[in-house]
Amino acid sequence: MSWMKLGAASALALMVAGGAWAKTDIVVAMQLEPPHLDPTSAAAGAIDSVLYSNVFEGLTRFASDGSIVPGLAKSWDISEDGLSYTFHLAEGVTFHDGTTMDAEDVKFSLDRARAEDSANAQKALFGAISEVEVVDPATVKVTLSEPNGNFLFNMAWGDAVIVAPESIENIKQAPVGTGAFKFSNWVQGDNITLEKNPDYWGTPAQLENVTFKFISDPTAAFAAVMAEDVDVFAGFPAPENLPQFEADPRFQVIVGNTEGETILSTNNKMPPLDNEKVREAIAHAIDRQAIIDGAMFGLGTPIGTHFAPHNPDYLNLTGNSAYDPEKAKALLAEAGFPDGFKTTLKLPPPSYARRGGEIIAAQLRAVGIETEISNLEWAQWLEQVFRGKDYGLTIVSHTEPFDIGIYARPDYYFQYDNPEFQALMEELNRTTDPAKRTEMLHKAQTIISEDYVNGYLFQLATATVAKAGVRGLWKDAPTQATDLTAVYWEE
Repeated sequence: MSWMKLGAASALALMVAGGAWAKTDIVVAMQLEPPHLDPTSAAAGAIDSVLYSNVFEGLTRFASDGSIVPGLAKSWDISEDGLSYTFHLAEGVTFHDGTTMDAEDVKFSLDRARAEDSANAQKALFGAISEVEVVDPATVKVTLSEPNGNFLFNMAWGDAVIVAPESIENIKQAPVGTGAFKFSNWVQGDNITLEKNPDYWGTPAQLENVTFKFISDPTAAFAAVMAEDVDVFAGFPAPENLPQFEADPRFQVIVGNTEGETILSTNNKMPPLDNEKVREAIAHAIDRQAIIDGAMFGLGTPIGTHFAPHNPDYLNLTGNSAYDPEKAKALLAEAGFPDGFKTTLKLPPPSYARRGGEIIAAQLRAVGIETEISNLEWAQWLEQVFRGKDYGLTIVSHTEPFDIGIYARPDYYFQYDNPEFQALMEELNRTTDPAKRTEMLHKAQTIISEDYVNGYLFQLATATVAKAGVRGLWKDAPTQATDLTAVYWEE
């Protein structure tokens, strides 16, 4: 936007010390483009990367440190038995189309997410809800069938954002939310633009215009940042280039934690991977550190279970699957595969998967396991692997926060079916006592580690490269998001 079009007051507001003009637009690059723009009906984290908090908001939300803070609900009351949550909604909230956001919209959103025909990728988040009642336009009462210690946490996920019935038909192409930015345009294959919401109910954004640019190739990513064609690259895909940016005063490099457990995901129903000894052999064939060094240039923390190492309840179980190729060969022989076997390794686009896949294929080949590698685009991966369960092995980073509960879903894509684990997760959901929850989470981590459900590789680090003057970016990624609501330029 040219400064000449701004009113005098707006122009003054843009002035900073020394009389310079502070920029109010930003170009943020990322590797993955969303398949569509409805966070409530897809598993693709790239949707949240663009829209979470910026365009869509939920009753609660994740703060940059991972804590749960009020969102569209300014406060809530919880009944003594833990079965009812009464949410008091923020006042004066409107959707980007000008319609009012009220209790009816909350009821619509939660009922839609938990409906029998719901396309919500995280339908289990809403499983405990038995009824949603509109008390008055500013108050919603949610009744649970049993206490759920994670309920406020669940409501912060991108899958639980509040949407309006009036705009639901076109949400995949033209999303309408309540956030500090409004959707402007989508040039598929290239960029998505957002503009500041002048009627935002909360703290207004400091940026006027945002462009999300999609650059999948790591070499092109490096070139775009070096040429200063983009202002920020969130989740920079070529960690080998980071030292170069760190040494360049034009840039800042921000390295933080993600919730992304990066795993060699294994189809537990496909022979011979349905044999626990075979899965254990695979686990011992993998040299995690070689993958972290070779694919991530040292960025990443080894894990031995599906849990984030920065979580206080994390248990270090990497010893259960220490690198031991001779043990892997012996286990394969015990399982009836002394000469190994063949399976598929289907890889989505991220660098950790493509680069890591080549390293893992070589490590598995060394113990007799041949993998047929297929490089898939995200849409193909979601269709074949996630929905179709047509794969032997794949590599993917599960970036949802605190998602060990997926192992309690037998129909989830890696098809692990353990009634003991399922019962443990049900008990965990009903438990609010912190010490008991810690004990249960330790047990849960141990079960899946000792069942060798998947090959547990590393916790994904996130590296953001930005121009030196950008302020307000998240360091860590407690959920998959590029929250720009507090971002500004310091010239």
